Amino acid sequence: MFAVIKTGGKQYRVAVEDKLKVEKIAGEPGTIVQFGEVLVVGGDTVTLGTPTVAGAAVAAEVLEQGRGPKVISFKKRRRKNSRRKRGHRQELTLVRITEILTDGAKPSKTAKLKAARKPKAKPAAEPEAAAEASA
Repeated sequence: MFAVIKTGGKQYRVAVEDKLKVEKIAGEPGTIVQFGEVLVVGGDTVTLGTPTVAGAAVAAEVLEQGRGPKVISFKKRRRKNSRRKRGHRQELTLVRITEILTDGAKPSKTAKLKAARKPKAKPAAEPEAAAEASA
């Protein structure tokens, strides 16, 4: 299942467990935010909004607050001794999509717990240590 959300004046196609950087959203790392402007909900049956899908929302967990790369705007008028240099760094938020909700459902707290409890891959036992243990 996927959805198209609108935030920060841009549109993003998201699915569960996707990570994306969006323009700054208020919230500390670990909090759940909800995107209410859902334009399309897809899956087995696609639901298009006019302009948004009624009762649909996307829940996401804030992972990190940060800033993007510096963008420098430099303007010069030749032979006029006129220059202007400005820099800008966009405030960004890294979020992980936890749920795509339809029909006015509320985000569950278990989605955040499921994401946190993912099993970690166990390192394979070294063959030397296994040979010594059997001897």
